[in-house]
Amino acid sequence: MLSAKVKEWISQGKLDENLSYLYVCDYEKAADYRRRLLLAVENFEKLFGGDRDISIFSAPGRTEVGGNHTDHQRGRVLAASVNLDVIAVVAVSDSGRVQVKSEGYPMDNLNAAELDVKESERNKSVSLIRGVLSRFSQLGYPVGGFDAYTTSNVLAGSGLSSSAAFEVLIGTIVNDLFCGGKESALKIAQISQYAENVYFGKPCGLMDQAASSVGGFVTIDFMDAESPKVEQVHFDFAKCGYALCIIDTKGNHADLTPDYAAVPAEMRKVAAFFGKEVLSEVPEEMLYQNIPALREKAGDRAVLRAMHYYNDCLRVQKEVAALKNNDFDTFKQLIIESGYSSYMYLQNVFSPAHVQDQGMSLTLALCERFLSSVGGAYRVHGGGFAGTVQTFVPQEFLGEFVEKMEAVLGEGSCHILSIRPVGGTKIL
Repeated sequence: MLSAKVKEWISQGKLDENLSYLYVCDYEKAADYRRRLLLAVENFEKLFGGDRDISIFSAPGRTEVGGNHTDHQRGRVLAASVNLDVIAVVAVSDSGRVQVKSEGYPMDNLNAAELDVKESERNKSVSLIRGVLSRFSQLGYPVGGFDAYTTSNVLAGSGLSSSAAFEVLIGTIVNDLFCGGKESALKIAQISQYAENVYFGKPCGLMDQAASSVGGFVTIDFMDAESPKVEQVHFDFAKCGYALCIIDTKGNHADLTPDYAAVPAEMRKVAAFFGKEVLSEVPEEMLYQNIPALREKAGDRAVLRAMHYYNDCLRVQKEVAALKNNDFDTFKQLIIESGYSSYMYLQNVFSPAHVQDQGMSLTLALCERFLSSVGGAYRVHGGGFAGTVQTFVPQEFLGEFVEKMEAVLGEGSCHILSIRPVGGTKIL
């Protein structure tokens, strides 16, 4: 559809029903997303011309719901897409070049026929685009050129994985333009992971990309590294009476690399005691049968972190069952248990090297105080140490909760989200 016609459609509200479903909002709020789409189309026209046949795509950020630091041991996780996303206005180009202008960043420009890894592009967004194109090409698809303008409201540094959303967005675009939409959401996630591993240079797992691409609640069993089991868990979060609130604890991430690195390293040290690479290869009972020797070989914290791994993998299975049974009360209790396990056994709530900086500990303490009596749930979110806290807050208490938390942490520290039922998709 020509861009002028697209703007007419959007202005007339012909996409409002789709937008309200996609962003889990009423029609009044959908007007905000309508304006966002119109601005994106106008910015595309300024860059690439106004007489183009365009499409609009979207890929969401994600939240980790269950399985804290279990993915790197090829364990189980539960994640979900959220109603923050990266959108792209796109048109096919006959030039053979791919041009992607992301709001606030320089234009990425590459030849769609030159798909080898370029060392100069490591850690740059252009490498992700090239990597996605390369993997589709390896699968036998005749990839080509396109122009795109993207804009994102996925919060940077929030643990919601804006990078995975961008990768999935590019994969969804390429799948539609050059593959006839033949590849599945899971395959797009795997292609995105390939781009980040091989081209961008980051050895990430599949959780972020799978949650963004598949959409809704998604559980993953990483036991088979080559073919992880991914399942969408059907639960209508919009009807449960709770809001998802991600709280920025305003912690400083500087000098925390050793703390993050120590978590998988210590778990692998326990696995190595049994001659294995990761804990998923070690039966849980073997851990408990060998604790004295493990304490001497790997240290007490490594043993505690291994305990957390096994318990949180089991909790993921229980969380999935609770959602399938529409038992949100049990789900919330499991969320709280996971948070306590992360605090006591995984020990990723504060850094032992920075004991005076415990913003996350304080945030969790306040969440416990404010939410326990009203049936809310709370846990450390993602990597931990200085990032974000995840809470599930009753809708009727949400305003008061945000006011109390932001009185301590500052205005704008609470981000109210919902679980988006759709992953990477073509809006128009």
